[in-house]
Amino acid sequence: MPLEGRGSMADSELSDLFDAIREQWTSMTGMAAMFTSSILLGVFIQPFYNFDSVRAFGEEGTTEAGNIFLELGMILIFTFMIIWLARRGMEVVIKAIIFLALGYSLLLALGPFVAILLALLGEGGMTTWMVATLFLTVGLMYTLHRFPEWYVVNSVGVLVGAGVITMIGIAFVPVLIIFFMILAAVYDHWAVNKSKHMLELADTMIGMKLPVLLVAPKSLDYSFIEQEGDVMREVKRDSLPEDEIDATNDLEIKSADPVEPNKKKGRDALFMGLGDVIFPGMLVISSITFLPEIGPVVFDFWGDPTKPVHLGPMIVGMGTLVGGLLGYIALMTQVARGRPQAGLPLLNGGSILGYLVSGTIALGLGNLWQDITFL
Repeated sequence: MPLEGRGSMADSELSDLFDAIREQWTSMTGMAAMFTSSILLGVFIQPFYNFDSVRAFGEEGTTEAGNIFLELGMILIFTFMIIWLARRGMEVVIKAIIFLALGYSLLLALGPFVAILLALLGEGGMTTWMVATLFLTVGLMYTLHRFPEWYVVNSVGVLVGAGVITMIGIAFVPVLIIFFMILAAVYDHWAVNKSKHMLELADTMIGMKLPVLLVAPKSLDYSFIEQEGDVMREVKRDSLPEDEIDATNDLEIKSADPVEPNKKKGRDALFMGLGDVIFPGMLVISSITFLPEIGPVVFDFWGDPTKPVHLGPMIVGMGTLVGGLLGYIALMTQVARGRPQAGLPLLNGGSILGYLVSGTIALGLGNLWQDITFL
């Protein structure tokens, strides 16, 4: 009889999971589409920036592990600085810092597309390109400032993600990127489930309507502008009705809207931090940048003097993306259950697994290693 009891409970939990997924499938699908779009945009613009002079630490820095620790240290400093400023009510300073960082990343993402547009119009010249790119970037940032609705935030967020993915992806070889991803996943688990300071940071970003996250609404009438900034605080399941508990990306949240009696409370939107897109994406970019050029050319849109992408590295890059999506699916099963879950362990883990499997098949395991230095 105990076996029958456990079986009934398992069936009930599985049924509840499927019901929750059906309720949120539009949000989950929309988030997956933005995740994929940002990474594919990065793949498209990668050749535009794939030059040693553009890499953050130059050609030699692509294999130096110390630069990874520097990047991680900058992330930690930035995180705690934003939280410190938020606790002191210095939102103007926070917004200025975030907008400068986002504006620079957006500038990088838009540059290649402006170049295409000017080429189609028969316009040329470095000055024209720089002015046009700057004008478009300022226009989008101003729109975001004045009207931070979810589709504006998402549009800017996807582009910003593509810019960051590309610049980090061309800066480090895959071995270092994987090392970076493992460290980031450990930190994300601690920040979400142990110290929980990531909840406070996320609430700050949501409250200020900044595109350091992606928003996947359940319905088109959802308004991110009206979304309260305290949705990321964790709640105890035994202290609230189940239908009052809302789940986003990797956290349990309580909806700011009151629950009407005898009415099921739906999930208004899912939220995913841009970091959850950037880390899997930069391994995709690093793969097509640094892996051996095996197989025929499959992507040469930009022409000389850029480097074309060959079939072998592209297979590995797309395999990494598929692995990230599998990690995303696993993450969504946890989100649907209403369980707190850090995103990077699953997303990064899936991406790394996809990299190893597709890389072994397409290039051979030996071609996936790059010699690195720690000094």
